[in-house]
Amino acid sequence: MANEQVPFGIYAVEKKDYAELRCDKCKSITQLKDLTRKFKAQGFKVLANGR
Repeated sequence: MANEQVPFGIYAVEKKDYAELRCDKCKSITQLKDLTRKFKAQGFKVLANGR
């Protein structure tokens, strides 16, 4: 359901016993990739919608 609210961007991140719903809307694929890399570097699994 959360993925419907963010057509292009990150809608959730999760790690072991922690999950966070987000609403990070991106304007370009480059911005989406950069944001995804930052979360993955912190150990999160990233749930996102792309084009």
